Amino acid sequence: MSFTPSAHIHGHKLVELLGSWHGTARPSSQALAAALRQLALDGRLPPGTRLPAERELADALGVSRTLVARTLDRLREEGFAASRRGAGSWVKLPDRERDNESHGGWFPAADSEVLNLAQATPSAPPELCAAVDRARLRFAEQLSSHGYQPHGLPELREQIAERYAKRGLPTNPDQILVTSGAQHGFALLLRMLVSPGERVLVEHPTYPNALEAIRGLNAAPVAVPMVADGWDLELLAASLRQTSPRLAYLIPDFHNPTGIRLDAAGRERLARELARTCTTAVIDETLAEIDLTGDDAPLPMASFTDRALLVGSASKSFWGGLRLGWIRASEDFVQRAVVGRAAVDLGSPVLEQLVLAELLVDADRLLERRRAESIERRDHLIAVLSEHLPHWRFRVPDGGLSLWCDIGAPVSSRLSVAAEQHGVRVAPGVRFSVHGSLERWMRVPYTLPVDQLEEAIRRLAAAASSMPDGPGPTALTAPLA
Repeated sequence: MSFTPSAHIHGHKLVELLGSWHGTARPSSQALAAALRQLALDGRLPPGTRLPAERELADALGVSRTLVARTLDRLREEGFAASRRGAGSWVKLPDRERDNESHGGWFPAADSEVLNLAQATPSAPPELCAAVDRARLRFAEQLSSHGYQPHGLPELREQIAERYAKRGLPTNPDQILVTSGAQHGFALLLRMLVSPGERVLVEHPTYPNALEAIRGLNAAPVAVPMVADGWDLELLAASLRQTSPRLAYLIPDFHNPTGIRLDAAGRERLARELARTCTTAVIDETLAEIDLTGDDAPLPMASFTDRALLVGSASKSFWGGLRLGWIRASEDFVQRAVVGRAAVDLGSPVLEQLVLAELLVDADRLLERRRAESIERRDHLIAVLSEHLPHWRFRVPDGGLSLWCDIGAPVSSRLSVAAEQHGVRVAPGVRFSVHGSLERWMRVPYTLPVDQLEEAIRRLAAAASSMPDGPGPTALTAPLA
């Protein structure tokens, strides 16, 4: 696999990412190559990122051009860089790292004894059974019709529109298209807006199944790395200008997998950059209702720009088995989407829509209980990780359903294999990566009951201790520098 150079990183930004790359020692090509290699493995320099010219990088680092040239030679020899006359140098990954890449977002456990931490999805709420009973009584009303609802049931579209209005975004039912889940909605938008070979800008890390949808269309994902506190909007703006993506796919509401939320000021700046570059953005709001902060939420992205197409879902707020989601856009766009939908399906199931409509009648109370349950499980997971894997590092998420953990060494794929042998399934960081890398990271959801969470982390710690790293502390349990 070869990578076409995409976003360009300037010298000053690369210096910022490198930090104290040589410590107190004298600068050397070996130290610089090691630091750049780690940035590639961590996903902070995604494959395809164009590196600064030798002279620019040497000036930014305050080293000789010869040192930079030797560094690039080392990286090319190791498979972490490629160069072409007239095109400069860019980041790549060696074949052995790409071989570890695992596509797809999750694989359900067939063995009931395996505790599944690969899926960040909650079980059904207790209110679901009563909602099904009420919906079943109303189902007879639908039987005299043909049953096809390409827009979605009018009642459900009205309820979804009302929830947007409560969040500060006036919406009418004709701006809502009910889909068979958020993934279906995103795939439908991709078919409408993107042609094979065109670019789609995404955060890095990002939701694995969105990447699968992009790849399935033979489009090219362009990665913009997240930073410790969220979005590097300067780099995102530069990537929009330099790569001219046909579409952006972004998760500003409790980003998956990091759980960070973009604030109002960040949304305003993002909206300006989308307008400046004439870029349409699909905004994934799947986790928007899982707010664990208690703070006032910023307005939805569509309040800041008409270039935002919102995609929502019932899966994380209510239950994945309903397989229902929605698109919120202009009335004209929704009508175009209905016409385009006929190539994929003719509507979502009526009974499930009636069930969701019943759940939405008293959704605030249900979601408040859901959030309290998620806070309890999140805090319990943090306590258990602190006990069994105390050297893992993570940012306590603003919302969502998982922790994004720095496990201390680029071995998350190896750990996921060892964990399976200890009876727990986990998603390594590579699953959330555009072109491999992120091996230092692992997503750990807090959707299981607390007793199962505790047992799953015990098994995960046992798997980490069993990995063959020689005597003494392993790379996963040794203190981080």
